[in-house]
Amino acid sequence: QVQLVESGGGLVQPGGSLRLSCAASGSIFRINNMGWYRQAPGKERELVARITSGGSTNYADSVKGRFAISRDNAKNAVYLQMNSLKPEDTAVYYCNADIRRIGYWRDDYYWGQGTQVTVSS
Repeated sequence: QVQLVESGGGLVQPGGSLRLSCAASGSIFRINNMGWYRQAPGKERELVARITSGGSTNYADSVKGRFAISRDNAKNAVYLQMNSLKPEDTAVYYCNADIRRIGYWRDDYYWGQGTQVTVSS
């Protein structure tokens, strides 16, 4: 089994910062892409940022210049540093990873349970 566990969400004022963390555990052979998605009430889940195993990144236009994704391959972890937060960033944030399990021949996508980020004064 593989689990992704997120942490770091909360309530922050506009202009503030938060750092989300996500750690993968279990029978992991290899982790390919890792990323963060978010889903606001009444909206579809959307990609926020993604990072490859080699460190290449891409971001949603709405967060470019404000958010930074990084990863620690030794810890099977991915992070999202969120700066200059806006009320429209309010959503549940989900960690996602493309993982090859030990003894398996294919990669599968896994999701964390989600962490709430609320930006409000």
